[in-house]
Amino acid sequence: MAKITKFPSALISGDCTTSSLVLDGGSIIDQRIVTAGERGTFFLEQHLLYVVLGGSVTLTCGRQSWTVGKNEMILLRKAHSVSYVKYGSEETGLFESLLFAINDGLLKEFLATQQVQVPPTTEELGAQVSPMSDRLVAYCWSLAPCFNDPSQANPGLLRLKVMELLYNVMDCSKNIFHPMLQLRQPVRRDVRRIVEESLTSPVSLDDLAYLSGRSLSSFKRDFQSIYGEPPARWIREQRLLKADEMLRSSNWSVADVCYTLGFENPTHFSRIYHQRFGHAPSQRPRLFQIL
Repeated sequence: MAKITKFPSALISGDCTTSSLVLDGGSIIDQRIVTAGERGTFFLEQHLLYVVLGGSVTLTCGRQSWTVGKNEMILLRKAHSVSYVKYGSEETGLFESLLFAINDGLLKEFLATQQVQVPPTTEELGAQVSPMSDRLVAYCWSLAPCFNDPSQANPGLLRLKVMELLYNVMDCSKNIFHPMLQLRQPVRRDVRRIVEESLTSPVSLDDLAYLSGRSLSSFKRDFQSIYGEPPARWIREQRLLKADEMLRSSNWSVADVCYTLGFENPTHFSRIYHQRFGHAPSQRPRLFQIL
């Protein structure tokens, strides 16, 4: 089971060998040119505009799945785990894409500059694949010189280029821009559903509060009224119980269980597992060995 890659922090730390342009401490643009067949899972720490320039990619988030082809894009909301499988183009066999991390501050700045009013809504707009206009395609290819020598990319120019992206999306793709507006004001959702859907992702309490459309204090209060205890304690206990069940009833390794359930790393997982059950996860008897 592969480790879940956190986007964009893994790019900033250098854990991923890709070309990235960094703005104000956050990875804003990431270039991927790979051969077909690459697969994995990433956890979104920021909103992601995923642009495909060659080949195609299949993305899966929970029960939803999308295929994004050449000159198409999709907007994915932060605090979700997304699995991917990449396919090369028939012409070159390569997959080419750009990943734009859109943080809340940048989006807020753009909306304030344009004096865009975010209309209130009670219905969440889901992710959807949208074709790119010729103007958007040309914009993406205009970034190539920046990737040729990222050390020479002027920070002021990068900020202008990201703002140019948002202008293009606003003018050329309402199917992407309208959900982008909602990123600033997520719809209020059922706390129980959000929590139970996110148990196996490395979400923080801030993430859960955002996904539920609440402030952190409001989320904690509503959580306590539903589950009868603080969220951090309840979530940790549920993950440990699930981990114990998986270790007893399958032949998965400790690392597999750790990453599948969203724990930080095997060392941390083993420590808190031992605190809870009194022995290391590797010492848990397996049911198929006993029967």
